Amino acid sequence: MFLKTSFTTLIVGVFVVYVLHTCWVMYGIVYTKPCNNPKGANCITPFLAGNPKLQLSIYTALRSNAEGGHTLIHKEENFDVNSKFERTINVSLPKKTRNNGTLYALIFVHQAAHDPWHDPRQVHLVAQLTTYMVPKPPEISLISGEDKTQGQKEGQQKKPHDAVPGGGARAGATSVSDHPVSHWRSRLTVNIVGDHFLFDREYLPNDVHRYLRVFQNGKKVVYLPLLFVDELSNRVKDLVEINSTTTELPLTISYDSISLGRLRFWIHMQDAVYSLQQFGFTEKDADEIKGIFVDTNLYFLALTFFVAAFHLLFDFLAFKNDISFWKQKKSMVGMSSKAVLWRCFSTIVIFLYLLDEQTSLLVLIPAGIGSVIEVWKVKKAFKIQVFWKGGKPTFLFGKLDESERRTEEYDTLAMKYLSYLLYPLCIGGAVYALIFLRYKSWYSWLINSLVNGVYAFGFLFMLPQLFVNYKLKSVAHLPWKAFMYKAFNTFIDDVFAFIITMPTSHRLACFRDDVVFLIYLYQRWLYPVDKTRVNEYGVSYDEKPKEKSH
Repeated sequence: MFLKTSFTTLIVGVFVVYVLHTCWVMYGIVYTKPCNNPKGANCITPFLAGNPKLQLSIYTALRSNAEGGHTLIHKEENFDVNSKFERTINVSLPKKTRNNGTLYALIFVHQAAHDPWHDPRQVHLVAQLTTYMVPKPPEISLISGEDKTQGQKEGQQKKPHDAVPGGGARAGATSVSDHPVSHWRSRLTVNIVGDHFLFDREYLPNDVHRYLRVFQNGKKVVYLPLLFVDELSNRVKDLVEINSTTTELPLTISYDSISLGRLRFWIHMQDAVYSLQQFGFTEKDADEIKGIFVDTNLYFLALTFFVAAFHLLFDFLAFKNDISFWKQKKSMVGMSSKAVLWRCFSTIVIFLYLLDEQTSLLVLIPAGIGSVIEVWKVKKAFKIQVFWKGGKPTFLFGKLDESERRTEEYDTLAMKYLSYLLYPLCIGGAVYALIFLRYKSWYSWLINSLVNGVYAFGFLFMLPQLFVNYKLKSVAHLPWKAFMYKAFNTFIDDVFAFIITMPTSHRLACFRDDVVFLIYLYQRWLYPVDKTRVNEYGVSYDEKPKEKSH
């Protein structure tokens, strides 16, 4: 017991050190030490302090260095750094871009009435207006065989290779191409630091250094406006596939001033997303992370980091106590074996769904490990022994004692009542999806229907355990340590439901688990612990512990 407590204390201590270190790092990111002596030689003064007349000019080019020509697509002649605006323009696409090529945007902030290409006081950045991504497979109606490519706009001419031969519902329909094709980024977000901040040469942040452009003005060193292109605003939902018939596409240019602290934070977040993509995160995974940053207020974002850290800690502690509980378990008295079997089934279904969606390995591997653990718990719950004879497995199920048989009767009765509600809902949802929705294949429809059943009605499988508790008038058999950690995570999920953009069904799923948890707490208060009953390890408090043999 001392070793277990020490291990948990060690983990909590490491977690506290990690949180404190993260707070210190975040403080170092958002805080920059200013130059205290404006007339000193170490100060770098802002060009914007002189209120110069500026102009914003945006060009397109086939190459990032503008070799081969460039085209002016937009300019703001009376450009005010502190004035927010949004413009939507139509951009003509060159032939090379339409033929699976690229296109770049060159953003200049320069002095008014000056040519940006020859202005010594200009600052510019290059942003890619196109990106390469594998298009989603065409989804078909499995009943009628009607083909409708994901994201295809009404009235747009369908390409010949998008159709399914013969008009039938071809199982395992593949995508138009397995190779990445060019997609148009329909948003371009530009920011400039509006603060007249005095930098100190000795404390110049490395992240700002790459955006800093300076010139000598007498004895003073002056830095030009800090121009920044927000790549986090480029979302997958805004991408438009480019084909050979597309001559022009709309581009929304959005501008707003930004504080120095927010700029530094945004630079680090963009670098973090880029690093995750290098480690195997898909475009979809990266887009979900971008959504946390873009769609969330900065203060809520800070809260999200702390909430996520505690979620990780409680996940680990719940995992540790759950493994300990099942490792030492000797009896299934008071435990719903049907609920254990359901958790195993739902975990495997979610794993197969992630596999079908080609999710990143960083998400897929933990789901696979969780599925293996749930299978192990089913083996423990049903007392299954595996014997190998001639390369073929033979399964032997253990016998139940009188108390376990009584628990099994209550469990079966609860599942009988639950099936009257559960089966019609699942079958009805699957039939509805088959008629009105489109899928890549029959296998995809099956997996999606099973996942939707798990997602929508999974909480119902918590109810048999409540029924068993009610019949036995006891909760001493439950793994309360692991259960409490999971309950804390449930309330943390409630916080995430307000912070993070998510489907309404998932948001409701977070709150419906709270109702079941509150019923568990009520049962714990209603049924005091009877020390003559067996606890979660299959032993009674009245039993004398067995002495270890030497």
